[in-house]
Amino acid sequence: MRFEITDNALVCRRRGETLRIEPWGRDSLRVRAAMGMDVLDIPWALTETVEKPQAKISVYEVDHWAGDGTIDKRPEASIENGRVKAVVNFAGVVTYLRDGKKILREYYRSYDGTIVKTSRCLKVVNREWKGVQGGSEYALTVRFDANEGEKLYGMGQYQQKDLDLKGCTLELCHRNSQISIPFAVSSLGYGFLWNNPAVGSVTFAKNLTEWKANSTKQMDIFITCGDGPKDILRNFTAAVGRAPMFPEDRMGLWQCKLRYRTQEEVLSVARAYQKEGIHIDQIVIDFFHWPYQGDWRFDAKYWPDPKAMCDELHEMGIKVIVSVWPSVDRKSENFGEMEERGLLMRTERGAAQTYDYQGDCVEIDPFNPETRKYIWEKCKQNYFDYGIDGFWLDNSEPDLGVYDFENYRYQAGPALSCSCMYPQWYSRAFFDGMKAEGVKDVVNLLRCGWAGSQKYGNVIWSGDVPSTFESFREQLQCGLNMGLAGIPWWTTDIGGFMTDDVNDPDFRQLLIRWYEFAVYSAVLRMHGDRGPYNIPPLDTRDFGGGYLHTGQNNELWSYGEENYAIMRKYYEKRIAMKPYIASLYKEAHENGSPIIRPMFYEFPSDPACWGLEDQYMFGPECLVAPIFEKDQFERDVYLPEGKWVREGTEEVIEGGKHIRVKAPIDDMPVFWKQQ
Repeated sequence: MRFEITDNALVCRRRGETLRIEPWGRDSLRVRAAMGMDVLDIPWALTETVEKPQAKISVYEVDHWAGDGTIDKRPEASIENGRVKAVVNFAGVVTYLRDGKKILREYYRSYDGTIVKTSRCLKVVNREWKGVQGGSEYALTVRFDANEGEKLYGMGQYQQKDLDLKGCTLELCHRNSQISIPFAVSSLGYGFLWNNPAVGSVTFAKNLTEWKANSTKQMDIFITCGDGPKDILRNFTAAVGRAPMFPEDRMGLWQCKLRYRTQEEVLSVARAYQKEGIHIDQIVIDFFHWPYQGDWRFDAKYWPDPKAMCDELHEMGIKVIVSVWPSVDRKSENFGEMEERGLLMRTERGAAQTYDYQGDCVEIDPFNPETRKYIWEKCKQNYFDYGIDGFWLDNSEPDLGVYDFENYRYQAGPALSCSCMYPQWYSRAFFDGMKAEGVKDVVNLLRCGWAGSQKYGNVIWSGDVPSTFESFREQLQCGLNMGLAGIPWWTTDIGGFMTDDVNDPDFRQLLIRWYEFAVYSAVLRMHGDRGPYNIPPLDTRDFGGGYLHTGQNNELWSYGEENYAIMRKYYEKRIAMKPYIASLYKEAHENGSPIIRPMFYEFPSDPACWGLEDQYMFGPECLVAPIFEKDQFERDVYLPEGKWVREGTEEVIEGGKHIRVKAPIDDMPVFWKQQ
């Protein structure tokens, strides 16, 4: 191992590999490695300019116990930035310390790597590079020893019930309702970013942690330390970016359904809300309002005057957001030009088709700046210039007919090497375009994102999830882990997306419980595909804005008077909380804190809070205990130390204990912390 100190960095070279470690913000290090070359200066998620304090770097020798019992000297080096320190031994194995205590060590089980008493003959190394056949990339595996008793959180959104990810294997790729954001928060006081957009996986096993990139040119890791999750999120978001300030005029109710088929349907719903005295901040126009996918315009037969529609909605104080998909049908007026100019993703073999829902489609290539320019110009001309305020960038993973990543390619390279950044570049086409047009508060809705997506005005929702209590329970941990991965603007389809029968009393009970939860989340948004599908299409053609089915009504009053009264009551709660909600968005902008937070985020010194997965904090003062089971009308709630008052009462309850509380259908348990 050869050590060098250069440009405030520790550089280590061994067996063709270059390892570079340098300070990267407060109490943080960036660690890169490449095989057969120096490391590349690719930011990926680390886009922000951060302070790089002068590191303490040392190269020295340590005693090495050889196999014959003798002692010799071997080189070792360390680099320290505030509270975090990395030590590299003579075999290139890195150990990370927080305040002098080991928090993470690379897994190495080979005889020549460590001192004899910890050596193994297994020939398993810490950083394993395997060349991808026929290419310049490598399949990379990086291994770490497991820490006994450690809990791990973050990593984005995976549809499962467990908040603590220890013991889980996670795909590092996107699917509908799965969002890979490779930042983990540890109960040991550190955060770890796998700064690599390659398709891969991570396993947080009991015996080791293993990160894999299926095709990449280098390893890139960011590790940071803090007193608790709040410190860790502050350091992480300083490096990858924070959400802008969220506009107060969109903190209320968003109205949506699958799908409003005509501009008159949209206007009639808006007028009905106005008549009811309920202000909707934003109304959403869903998919297939276009002639063909990739036309990126209204079908004039059903949307004859979009500007007049937007003008009337704006007079009511309602913003308008419209669905845009990244798929382009071969029949689209734009397909030929986009294919000729190389603006679409490519297949390595076989047919060009990459998406097959309601057409023979190919997705756009947003890694190509010409593609981003092209789709923004189309959407500006056909939507923005009419007064559309925002864009619902659906299918933004992108959804694929088959997730054969090895068969796809973008301008940036093989899909295996970069696919996780697709939704971020897709969103930037609109964020950058809207900013260039002078839009101060860009708010777009997406089904996916990646590390740092929060800085591009992305509200991310949890995808097309089923309308079940089991799925509802999963959405809580999805939102909490998304927040811990740096994404504060997160929401769900209230009631789930897929409903067979809106008249089913069990569904209506679920809808109310989900709605109550959504009131205490970042965005309150009505949406869903509501069966039964007995509404005839508007058109006999097999294309255009009138042929596809629509779901049942999904307005607040659509589910009976009793349920309407409950939703109206909780709508008023939401409006009354707007000053408090604004303070949460401000905190997210200033220090990266999530809007909804695990209990341990606010009470990191309370061991009980690290085990709670069915209640959460809505900001620093509001404790929320949703109801996740059918016909459940009471539940246990843990109140941390301090004084608490249940919302709607004046009773002061001493914390530090579990209590049993009633939860009738119209009253979800919510408690406010007293000063």
